[in-house]
Amino acid sequence: MPGISVARFYDELADDYHLVYEDWNASVRRQGDALHALIGQDRARVLDCSCGIGTQAIGLALRGHRVIGTDLSPRAAARAAREAAHRNLTLRTAAADMRRLPFPDGRFDTVVCADNSLPHLLTEEDVVTALAEMRRVLHPTGLLLVSTRPYDDLLRARPASTPPQVHRPADCADARERAVTFQLWHWHDDGEHYDVEHFQLLPADGEWRVEARRTTYWALGRDRLIGLAADAGFVGLEWRTPQETGFFQPLLVARVGEK
Repeated sequence: MPGISVARFYDELADDYHLVYEDWNASVRRQGDALHALIGQDRARVLDCSCGIGTQAIGLALRGHRVIGTDLSPRAAARAAREAAHRNLTLRTAAADMRRLPFPDGRFDTVVCADNSLPHLLTEEDVVTALAEMRRVLHPTGLLLVSTRPYDDLLRARPASTPPQVHRPADCADARERAVTFQLWHWHDDGEHYDVEHFQLLPADGEWRVEARRTTYWALGRDRLIGLAADAGFVGLEWRTPQETGFFQPLLVARVGEK
């Protein structure tokens, strides 16, 4: 089952996930500010249904929103709650599959599914199921925010790797605290799915320790994802670019519609 491998991938990554970012704390604040501007109201009831270690959820809580975070990875969700508590924020988290959200109908004003999480679902059926669940837990005037990689560009280029990212937070002068992250991509014969080998070089007693983890994604183009979101009942569908929003990935913005 894809869900089992994805949960394992993020369980194994949870302790070191912040090292993917040059400066995780700065990213938390920046992403929270960008999503807050799109939400357009104060103290919204927000579900982050792929919260990871809390990058978006904590950023939104810092802006005063009432956030609940769920993630397929129990270890990532637990870390998100700890990170929020360290910042004197309230963030309830739980392990949950976005295809089966453990909440009543109409509970939230906004659902966030960010950081290329939705494309871990590898079939149209699973994607529509997840989007329909997000719609179900939204208030009738609710807002959906989904971010993915820029797949239209990536499908044309089909890159074999990502550039190395060096973790170098502004408050870290010690080079021994730095880490390097990069990915190797292996495209399937269908030209849409791809396996990722995710490498981290981590400092360890003057040497480097290498962690390698593997997972699979579906490169969902913009029109394809809009069509699936419409099938799930969303309306007002539009893509917003990073240049427009200040968010680091393209964002699909949608509203609950009447079926």
